[in-house]
Amino acid sequence: SLLFHMTQTEVCPPSCNCKSLGEMKGLHIDCSSRQLMEVPALPVNTKRLYLQNNSLTSVPPGALDSLRSLEEVKISDNPWNCDCHILYLKLWLEDVSAPSLANIRCATPAPVRMKPLRQLTGNELGICKRLLPIKCLEFFWRDLILIAGAIIALILVAWALKFSKKLVCQINLSQ
Repeated sequence: SLLFHMTQTEVCPPSCNCKSLGEMKGLHIDCSSRQLMEVPALPVNTKRLYLQNNSLTSVPPGALDSLRSLEEVKISDNPWNCDCHILYLKLWLEDVSAPSLANIRCATPAPVRMKPLRQLTGNELGICKRLLPIKCLEFFWRDLILIAGAIIALILVAWALKFSKKLVCQINLSQ
């Protein structure tokens, strides 16, 4: 019944080899060289994680956030697709394991092939066509019209105030 209560993130992924590092010390999880296409669900008490030499192209945002006690991660030798979706992995590795980040090279897209992920700038990572939808232009024109309308309204109010002061002065003078 104990196994029944375990959640997915407390059991060893079926495609990996897990070893306990001793009571309360966490797990050593070896998922290297398993032709993995995606990062498996990992136990929260993972201390060492080996994912090198697989077929990983990206990591979904948030996928590694639960690994709070991680001390070592090896994730190189994967065909990483370094478009805008790789940003999560890059930032996560900057926080968790700079040495591991240093070993990651991009496989695709062509302009960044064989470049180290660590060296990529925001400009190079922006290679996602879907990131800027056409609708942005519609919002731009709508905003422009709203701003122009607001400016015209302000000018009219200022003009009306100026005119009303003249009118009040003329009324006062005529009396």
